[in-house]
Amino acid sequence: MVLSQRQREELNKAIADYLCSNGYMDALESFKKETDMPGEIEKKYSGLLEKKWTSVIRLQKKVMDLETKLAETEKEYIAGAPTRDKRSPTEWIPRPPEKYCLSGHRAPVTKVIFHPVFSIMVSSSEDATIKVWDYETGDYERTLKGHTDSVQDIAFDHTGKMLVSCSADMTLKLWDFQGYECVKTMRGHDHNVSSVTFLPSGDFILSSSRDKTIKMWEIATGYCVKTFTGHREWVRMVRVNQDGSLIASCSNDQTVRVWVVATKECKAELREHDHVVECVAWAPETAHAAINEAAGADNKKGNRSGPFLISGSRDKTLKLWDVSTGMCLFSLIGHDNWVRGVVFHPGGKFIVSASDDKTLRVWDIKNKRCQKTLEAHHHFCTSLDFHKSAPFVISGSVDQTVKVWECR
Repeated sequence: MVLSQRQREELNKAIADYLCSNGYMDALESFKKETDMPGEIEKKYSGLLEKKWTSVIRLQKKVMDLETKLAETEKEYIAGAPTRDKRSPTEWIPRPPEKYCLSGHRAPVTKVIFHPVFSIMVSSSEDATIKVWDYETGDYERTLKGHTDSVQDIAFDHTGKMLVSCSADMTLKLWDFQGYECVKTMRGHDHNVSSVTFLPSGDFILSSSRDKTIKMWEIATGYCVKTFTGHREWVRMVRVNQDGSLIASCSNDQTVRVWVVATKECKAELREHDHVVECVAWAPETAHAAINEAAGADNKKGNRSGPFLISGSRDKTLKLWDVSTGMCLFSLIGHDNWVRGVVFHPGGKFIVSASDDKTLRVWDIKNKRCQKTLEAHHHFCTSLDFHKSAPFVISGSVDQTVKVWECR
């Protein structure tokens, strides 16, 4: 450490004062001689060395205390207001910033889904490809090619061994997800196929199309075995309930329809949206308590048993329906643009939605309010998925990226 001339002189005087006040006279004399110090030591240097000595130690302790405090605060702020450790996993929700932002697609991402078993996710895009990624490491794994136009939707069977995709090229493709080979191509729709899903049994596939129909396909043969007709416009999305007995579909005709799989009859037509209905999702058992609490005020006849369904629309709202009565129980209002995707939190307390306002929103079901808004992408958010057991959410966007969000 280099001291300036003046600092050195002051330090010398302080040392001289220390020697003098402690009676080290011989040392003081020789010290004065060696440093060429003139006569008396001024008053202001008395006790200076001790003062500095003790204050340095005191300040060092203070600095260390503040550093530990800062580390704790940082930890708390990263973990989201009340620290993660205090929240049960049923209450973990996605929080910014994203864990990964994955690019590779050359056109808007249309759909993102998690694999039911492995730590991988799959995205489809208007670039006619399907890409496989590892969501834990953020690594790109591979691309599945075969469709000749935009891939609109993808879905896994419950084992994760089969992937089905549908496309604007009017076909469905079945992929063996162990060898990544396309094993079947199913033709039969007369227009853009916009949605696809497996029945829980894994023996059949459902698809919906711009040709206004919903078709059921037998996987073993690749044949269409049922066609559900009734929608008056493009059918945007089709989803099966947990036991595979009911189908929900939504359409450009601004309705949501519920169908009985066994008989093909339309059990309910739900009308309340005033624009195209983009997405639907069945409420899991875990959400029934929160939904009943939310519907509380106008719930005279005790608990509703469901089944319940959420729908998202271009009218910027999400609506929750009791399918048994055909009633809309409540609406969630807050998005500033079309709602494009919706999923339930596996814990049942929240709904997460993706929208063309570039955000993901987390809705607290019980209080029917938006609990968190994530500024997710630079362009419209087209799709999202919530992992059933790991604390992750993924989103896809017109900005051609896929983002992985950690929940805490």
